[in-house]
Amino acid sequence: MKHYCTVLTLLTFFWLSANAQNTFDINKQRPTDLVNVFLGTSGDHGQMSPAASYPFSMMSIGPQTYPKTHTGYEYLAKIFEGFTHNRFEGVGCTGSGGNILIKPFSGEDPSKTELIKTSENANPGYYHVGFKNGIEASFTVVGRAGKEQYVFPKGKKGLYIDLGYAFNGAFVDDHHQVNGSEVTGWFISRTTCGAGKYKIFYQMQFGSDVKIKDIGNRKLMVEIPDEATTTSLDIAFSSVSETDAGKSLVKLPFNQAQAKSSADWNKELGKVEVAGDLDNAKLFYSLLYRTMQSPYLISEPNGDYRNNKGEKENSKVDRYNGWAIWDNYRTQLPLLSIVQQDKYQGMINSIADLYNAGKKDYATQTEPSNTVRTEHAVVVLLDAYRKGYAVEFKSIADSLVKEIDGLDFKSPDKALESSYDNWALSQIFGILKNKEKATHYLQKALNYKSYWNKDFKDVTRNDVDRVGARGLYQGTIWQYRWFVPFDVKGLIALEGGEEVYLEHLDTFFAKDLYNHANEPDLQVPLMYNATNESYKSQYWMHQLAADTVIQNYFNDNSRGIGSYIGKIYKNQPAAYLRTMDDDAGAMSAWYVFAASGFSPACVGWPVYYLNVPLFPSVTYRVADGKKFQIKVKNFSLKNRYIKSIQLNGSNYNKNYISQDIINAGGLLTITASSVPQKSSTSEIWVSEASK
Repeated sequence: MKHYCTVLTLLTFFWLSANAQNTFDINKQRPTDLVNVFLGTSGDHGQMSPAASYPFSMMSIGPQTYPKTHTGYEYLAKIFEGFTHNRFEGVGCTGSGGNILIKPFSGEDPSKTELIKTSENANPGYYHVGFKNGIEASFTVVGRAGKEQYVFPKGKKGLYIDLGYAFNGAFVDDHHQVNGSEVTGWFISRTTCGAGKYKIFYQMQFGSDVKIKDIGNRKLMVEIPDEATTTSLDIAFSSVSETDAGKSLVKLPFNQAQAKSSADWNKELGKVEVAGDLDNAKLFYSLLYRTMQSPYLISEPNGDYRNNKGEKENSKVDRYNGWAIWDNYRTQLPLLSIVQQDKYQGMINSIADLYNAGKKDYATQTEPSNTVRTEHAVVVLLDAYRKGYAVEFKSIADSLVKEIDGLDFKSPDKALESSYDNWALSQIFGILKNKEKATHYLQKALNYKSYWNKDFKDVTRNDVDRVGARGLYQGTIWQYRWFVPFDVKGLIALEGGEEVYLEHLDTFFAKDLYNHANEPDLQVPLMYNATNESYKSQYWMHQLAADTVIQNYFNDNSRGIGSYIGKIYKNQPAAYLRTMDDDAGAMSAWYVFAASGFSPACVGWPVYYLNVPLFPSVTYRVADGKKFQIKVKNFSLKNRYIKSIQLNGSNYNKNYISQDIINAGGLLTITASSVPQKSSTSEIWVSEASK
């Protein structure tokens, strides 16, 4: 008996030890140590890069490989062309950025040095690579500044710098000056999709033992002494001036700068604490990391910044640029409104500022940083206001009217998208106590019903599952027909009632018509929450985030070309569905919300639908040192349904929470079950245009 007890004790000890090694505890481990910066860096599976970066910084130093993807890097590639200093993560077209190419070389001719990767490692704020010829390169970023270290074999060596380089030939113009071991200047490049232009000022400082030669055509050669085996470079960006770029240079030694970058990343990622399975935590923090790359801080410490006209201005609140709002207004920006409350007011002021500087859907010709697109900015402003952020609607009301009055209703999808913006403007005029204009824009928004009846009601037509049918943008009639986020109550009525609405939702998922490779139908898994069958949304949020699905649609306007069966979110270089872009954190934020147990119900209202989290405990650090925690009783990945909810110890009989509940802090306890609660009496939230 004694021997049996000893064996049992040992088995229990080993089980507990193994279990502890496979779980994550933020009090014992750092989120930054879990982040896989190579997630989504291979092929068309996210369009991400492993570049050394810093939260919301326009500086991003990473490798330029051959071949490359949108961000200049392909995980499987062995040949490197050099390193560049900015990229817009996860966006479409063919990417953008890639300015200032630096190639380390041996000998006297850079073209004769072949950089073949033999080793590589990276984490938030740091990237290192070793090459077959003995050259090594390391980078770290703090704020808008980077530090670079190069290691060489003995003998002749140098750095080749192409100041006129940019991805996909997007370079436009530059000015530079060499002064001893310092290079200053600016460059202009085309933005994502070539829609506009941005101008960045820079300053580079090399060690005093090097010689810099301007060899013409925007090319520099940095000569390094034969006896030296290392060299370093400091570089900084500014949207304001070369002088301001110089002020941002980091004077810390490389290792200390790297430690600071890692610590700052850890602080940001630690604003969300998950506890549970280690592999799931690795995926969670790798995706949370992607939600904090953009927008970019463009104002200087003294408040100086340049607006979208290129004009110099000053603000007491930080200013940002670098938007992908059509992609990430649904997920990433709402997430930042919770986890970046110290920065989000500046982001909202910056979006409002676009209307004072000639906002366009895509970029202007005088952007202060790389950027993508800004459709639905009016919805983001309304959403922020209702979440407690200050928005000066009165000063931009005329510009809002001009934008909304110019919206396109020509195609079925644009008609629904434009109706959403008209609804948002009607709500804003309601806030401004302008009843006449509020009524006018509400009626324009409600005209969606005629467009919906014409193109979306009948799902028996033979083109309803065809991408691009009737001029649709990256979607089908089935996928776009649900896009009435501001008036789901009206949508249900158009369907002919809840029974038909549910029947069509069931068909949509049963026939695998949903497309998670793009955003147009991203909200549909949540739409059962507008009925008494919320359990189906709980099922689908779990299934899409953590289980096997069938996906038939891809972003090259294809359907049925090799259906995908498997998980969508994977912690590997080929991370996402084929052709699925992360879109500046949009898809990563969708996962973060789903894994946390709540997701935006309708951007424009501070409301979040609930589901069972993917962790037994998730804690958000919100304003004023408060914590909002969600705990799951009966936690298991098999228990995906909500049985009951308590808020701060009291029964909570709703299928949603508000931003106020999150900001107040406290404890939300979800009791999970493997069996759906089909007779739930929970209070449901349904968007309604007339509210």
